[in-house]
Amino acid sequence: MLLKPLLLTLCLFFVASQVSAHMPLSSCFDNGDNTITCEGGFSDGSSAAGVDMYVMSPRGRILLQGKMDENSQFTFDRPRGDFVVLFDAGADHRVQVQGSQIAQ
Repeated sequence: MLLKPLLLTLCLFFVASQVSAHMPLSSCFDNGDNTITCEGGFSDGSSAAGVDMYVMSPRGRILLQGKMDENSQFTFDRPRGDFVVLFDAGADHRVQVQGSQIAQ
């Protein structure tokens, strides 16, 4: 008899933990001085400090890599040609921003 309430509680806990999962957020903007700043975070308000950042060619070659700073920002020199910025906080927590979407 005690097993049913225990199972129900465990199921509710599992569902609640899935609902409260946070989604990654990232956007980039041109600073007007040939640099780009990307900002990041998570939908639950968590900081993105320390999140891996990659600037890649369209074919996936890494042009530059770094990490979000303590303000959840990453600034880099704009590469020549096409590029993609990858905010990589791990599996299911990645955001790609196409260089062509970052207005000059």
